[in-house]
Amino acid sequence: LTISGKGEMDNSSDVPWDSYSDDIVSVVIEDGVTSIGKWAFYFCDNLTSITIPNSVTSIGYSAFGYCESLTSIILPDGVTSIGDSAFYWCDNLTSITIPDSVTSIGDSAFMHCESLTSITIPDSVTSIGDSAFADCVGLTSIEIRDGVTSIGDYAFYHCKNLTSITIPDSVTSIGDWAFYNCDSLTSITIKNPECRIDSSLYFLSDTVTIYGHKGSTAQAYAKKHNMAFEEEEN
Repeated sequence: LTISGKGEMDNSSDVPWDSYSDDIVSVVIEDGVTSIGKWAFYFCDNLTSITIPNSVTSIGYSAFGYCESLTSIILPDGVTSIGDSAFYWCDNLTSITIPDSVTSIGDSAFMHCESLTSITIPDSVTSIGDSAFADCVGLTSIEIRDGVTSIGDYAFYHCKNLTSITIPDSVTSIGDWAFYNCDSLTSITIKNPECRIDSSLYFLSDTVTIYGHKGSTAQAYAKKHNMAFEEEEN
């Protein structure tokens, strides 16, 4: 499937190629298209490759939802937002490159991407949506770079193979139940001494150690919930 033209894609769920969704294995979006619309490739479950030009700046709601044969994708420089549920249940997606131009990752954007093993969130991103990486059970490594200010509720829910994570100084709030059911998590470092935690770390394993600054909200949280705490020197 080749898509050409100028400007934004229509956001209607009634896409012209819907009746051929099972037959589409490759998509080429030509330069000039500025957005990927809502539900554009929803349930194209045999889609294995897609070419996205630099002219695309946004990826809409559930644009690639249930594209179960998609294994890797490179988002071009120019994309500024990844919409809610954009890659929902792409359960064979093993890698994705998020460029420095992206500023927001929507709610449930990568939920149930069970084959993802690592993700790097660039410092251009300011917010990680609710349940953005929930049920990414294959994730073992997440790098959140300085720039993110908020992590949504349930953001990393049931990332059961994640063993450690560092929350940078730029993060001012971690959403409720953000790491719920992260059963393998043993180390969490919270750099911002005033970061709002509340119920972010509920039901973590007894083997988790929280690292943070002396007198920080992280230390207060650990004390309140009888969790191990280690002071960071820097």
